[in-house]
Amino acid sequence: MSHAYLDHVKEFLLGFQDRMCKQLSDADGGAEFREDAWAREAGGGGRTRVIENGALFEKGGVNFSHVSGDQLPASATAARPELAGRSFHATGVSWVLHPHNPHVPTCHGNIRFFIAEKEGEDPVWWFGGGVDLTPYYPVHEDVLHWHRTCKAACDPFGEEVYPRFKAWCDEYFYLKHRDETRGVGGLFFDDLNEWGFETCFAFQQSVGHCFLDAFLPIVEARRNEPYGENERAFQAYRRGRYVEFNLVYDRGTLFGLQSGGRTESILMSMPPMAEWRYHWAPDEASAEHHLYRDYLHARDWLGEADG
Repeated sequence: MSHAYLDHVKEFLLGFQDRMCKQLSDADGGAEFREDAWAREAGGGGRTRVIENGALFEKGGVNFSHVSGDQLPASATAARPELAGRSFHATGVSWVLHPHNPHVPTCHGNIRFFIAEKEGEDPVWWFGGGVDLTPYYPVHEDVLHWHRTCKAACDPFGEEVYPRFKAWCDEYFYLKHRDETRGVGGLFFDDLNEWGFETCFAFQQSVGHCFLDAFLPIVEARRNEPYGENERAFQAYRRGRYVEFNLVYDRGTLFGLQSGGRTESILMSMPPMAEWRYHWAPDEASAEHHLYRDYLHARDWLGEADG
């Protein structure tokens, strides 16, 4: 039964990657995704699809992978030590998009499924994933649209779902060493199996499908905003935070490296250019300071708007 589950999810994920790439390349209008299929010696493989130097996206990727092994990596068992030593299958689609225009946010998402097995015991399965938004020059209406779309994806599964996974996203995408969130959040969930397979799978699909509804209207509203060298320099500086999070905290990056995954695909999420400055802070009268003051900490965006 466990592998029937796996095949069902894998079929959805492959189709999801196809649809995502088609819609994103249409939105870009100047470049197509190129595919790099790969195999993993220890078991499994994937399809890495990358878009570069387009009309909209400076760099982006939508990756499918299905890997297996004799033992779960440490990053997958840190919170669940009872699963240590089990063999595993892990499959998912992850995506990261870095637009040229600093007024268009960077965005990230992933949806994934795990099965952990041990002879003589029932297999353990769970879903994980989420979506999050990282603006550099945020617009409040865009942030509200993003969170309203995330909430709409959660609402069919219970009124407590959006607040729960929104808060988890705020906690997860937090750079402790900087005392700031990476962006304005979204949804994050892991170890999800409490609702039964069909409902958990339906929720994963809902989160995946909400992404383009949340992101593309922001793209169309901001892609033609004028910018200059100052905005590009700030974008590069803030992209440095993206690199710091992915290399220090991100579970997906750690899992991929610890499980012997394909390095080029794992690090596809990195921006094409980033910058670090020593002890830099924006002028308090600047648009850049607006990001720090009002957006790089957890907020109840919808509660504030509707209250």
